[in-house]
Amino acid sequence: MSSRRSVLGLIAGGAAGMWCGLPGLAFAAVPSERRLVVVLLRGGMDGLSAVPAIGDPDFRSARMGLAPDPASVKPLDGMFALHPRLAALAAMYARGELAVLHAVATPYRDRSHFDGQNLLESGAEAPYVRDSGWLNRALAGLSGAGGRSGGIALNTGMPLILRGSASVTSWSPATLPGPDQDTEQRLAQLYARTDPRLADAFSRAAMANGVAARPGPGGRAFSGLMEAAARFLKQADGPRIAVVESGGWDTHVNQAAEAGPLANNLASLDRGIDALRQDLGVLWDRTVVLAVSEFGRTVAQNGTRGTDHGTGGAMFVAGGAVRGGRVIADWPGLKAGQRHEGRDLMPTTDFRSVALGILREHLGLAEQQFANVFPAARPVRPFEGLVHDRSG
Repeated sequence: MSSRRSVLGLIAGGAAGMWCGLPGLAFAAVPSERRLVVVLLRGGMDGLSAVPAIGDPDFRSARMGLAPDPASVKPLDGMFALHPRLAALAAMYARGELAVLHAVATPYRDRSHFDGQNLLESGAEAPYVRDSGWLNRALAGLSGAGGRSGGIALNTGMPLILRGSASVTSWSPATLPGPDQDTEQRLAQLYARTDPRLADAFSRAAMANGVAARPGPGGRAFSGLMEAAARFLKQADGPRIAVVESGGWDTHVNQAAEAGPLANNLASLDRGIDALRQDLGVLWDRTVVLAVSEFGRTVAQNGTRGTDHGTGGAMFVAGGAVRGGRVIADWPGLKAGQRHEGRDLMPTTDFRSVALGILREHLGLAEQQFANVFPAARPVRPFEGLVHDRSG
């Protein structure tokens, strides 16, 4: 998947047959021709790097060693900016096609990737209490609305978010992408806990040998998957919902490096969403892209020039159907006393509310389905006004 042409050639040559030949495939219905793409950013994206709060008077001191050069960021308003590698997203923001939400989290308040991702995908209030995903339950709830559509995971397996009673499918390219940076990150974490000098030597050797200089997970593979998603979403009898994953967001080491894993992952995300926009063409006006991670990261830098697992983070809602050009945040502040457990960005917005608002406004999910999609002791209310009606 070294180029757009090769990716689309692969899809045209083999994917159509795979798609039509899937036994027993039946799509849950969606009440319009609108599209939804959910991007799972696995590993814990640092929202304060992706969307720095440059207007917070405590930002630079709180992020010592991690704060970007003010001249390099892409200002959004007087308070927030985008990371320098998010040029395409900045252009979408200027066109009103991107809304940024900050200080967002699921109900999860611990620091395990496995538990956090399980809760993000299941939509429950605690990990491992549901064996189906909130997006599949939403599809099942839309099945009586008329029309024809369904969901596809661009993956070798079916992620939890799409597992459940509604029939969905998955697809992956014949040639899988190479390994991402997770192995290097895990080694760096191990050395950081056991031998700081070895950790420093490992990180410098990795940089020298180009480990951190590789493009994000799988190089251009994420862009290729987004191009494939567009191809499927454009099919007259194809799916209307897609799930795409991006790994390697666990930035414990050398997070602020100019050619490090975070910068390259952000560039990969930027390219991928823009590739989807270009390939969807006029259908972009009927599309919402929701990019979210299982949790944010600590406010302060750790001992290996990275950050550790945190709580509040940032998420992106992009697409021609989005009421964008704004940052939505009930900002909690960055002073030590304003942080969750004294460490993390305090979450003030529930991810489930944002997702539910998109499901209601964009796909027409009925109110009686809300509690099934996001079961909770206290009902989750949908966030309002994220989507506008451009295309009907």
